[in-house]
Amino acid sequence: MRCVIARFPFELTKGGVLESMKGIKPEPVTGESVIIGRRHYPVKQVGQVITRQDRRDFSAAEVLRAMTQLGFTCRALPKAAPLGIHGSLQHASAMLGTPVAP
Repeated sequence: MRCVIARFPFELTKGGVLESMKGIKPEPVTGESVIIGRRHYPVKQVGQVITRQDRRDFSAAEVLRAMTQLGFTCRALPKAAPLGIHGSLQHASAMLGTPVAP
């Protein structure tokens, strides 16, 4: 499949991506990720390996689009927990009717 990442055209195949990522240790995932094999890789790490370009040269969205079109499972950035949720101590205190300082 032909795709454009960082204004450069690439001919990518699912098998080619699998071969490129073989033996690459996944970095810790802090944002969007791609599941390749049984491993979760950060999108920018995958983009760097398959394009051999610096991570600053392309966006995560470009790599996500290409990986999705190739049939890989992509995970979006996890949403943050809502601010109004109390911890267990605050919840227990509220049930007893005694306010606790945050």
